[in-house]
Amino acid sequence: MALQQPISITAISSVSPLGKTIEETWETYQNNNHCLTTREVIGKSIVVAEIPENAKKDIQTLKQSDSKYKSLDNSVLYAIYASRQAIKDANWNGSDNFGINIGSSRGATALFETYYDSFLKNNKAETLSSPTTTLGNISSWVAHDLQTQGPEISHSITCSTALHAMLNGIAWINSGMCNKFLVGGSEAPLTPFTIAQMQALKIYAQKQNDFPCRALDFNKTKNSMVLGEGASMACLESGVKKNALAIITGFGYATEILKHNISISSDAKCFQKSMKMALGSLDPDKVDAIVMHAPGTVKGDLSEFKAIEKIFCNKTPALTTNKWKIGHTFGASGALNIELAVLMLQHQKFIGIPYIEEQNTPQTLKHILVNAVGFGGNAVSILLSKN
Repeated sequence: MALQQPISITAISSVSPLGKTIEETWETYQNNNHCLTTREVIGKSIVVAEIPENAKKDIQTLKQSDSKYKSLDNSVLYAIYASRQAIKDANWNGSDNFGINIGSSRGATALFETYYDSFLKNNKAETLSSPTTTLGNISSWVAHDLQTQGPEISHSITCSTALHAMLNGIAWINSGMCNKFLVGGSEAPLTPFTIAQMQALKIYAQKQNDFPCRALDFNKTKNSMVLGEGASMACLESGVKKNALAIITGFGYATEILKHNISISSDAKCFQKSMKMALGSLDPDKVDAIVMHAPGTVKGDLSEFKAIEKIFCNKTPALTTNKWKIGHTFGASGALNIELAVLMLQHQKFIGIPYIEEQNTPQTLKHILVNAVGFGGNAVSILLSKN
């Protein structure tokens, strides 16, 4: 759907396996190496994607900087960390009273597991076990940290959470109720129970080879999803700003009726609808690239590709994903997809996938479509254009 007015992305910031600054992130995208490592989980070596050691030290410093922050989960701390840098880069002040919508698929996973273990041992809940594990504490703590008094929203819409946050920011700005919105997602899911949940679904990568996650490899015969952690934020402002990194020119969303708790249709009808809606009146041939959701599962990757074939029947755009490199960051993944698209538009360089042969590489990048979907078949597509 075309916007009532264009909306500018005036800053993006993240902390992820790629790095803790936008410069580090782009530099890491230049190489063909993944950021996946292994972690010992319940006596087994599991492939995961962690934030770098220098970022972990910064997060620990943040945690110790305020007595109230010592009881917060990493999902909240990652959000605070990335949000500080985002508003600094956008030259926003807390007195602007901008809106905040930061979501998370799982929220305070580590804290919740720790508190629950304590409850089972002591038959008694700890004082802060509830307020520090609700999803609502992410945006509220960010608002507290940035000292802003605008509207703040937290939510979980599974793996499309961050792009739904962007939809909310667009809606608030278009309504005239707010002219600036900080949107994004944060996830810290590298915990024993969360990893075990993904393994129970039989979608987690088992091989520790050169590329454990084979996202967009349509020849793979086994699921290869890997969990990652991090947070990513975008500053949205109404109109076309001089300092815009990219312009949001279209958005789409859809939810499909499910036949199974975790699956979408074989040709991802939800993506067909969301992409078509995001394109609006734009000729599909004008789209240069798509940053796909592509979690690295056999059915998930293929269904999204089939949806793309149906919408872009004349000319399939260049396709890419970052999950082979940084894993699947659940609720933060859509925002990290936005970040990749913005960086490609800014630098006019397509970031491909090293193990994909004969990959289409566009010479110029003007329009990039970004996808995300999660359990529940709730797809979102955002059309970004070069400023």
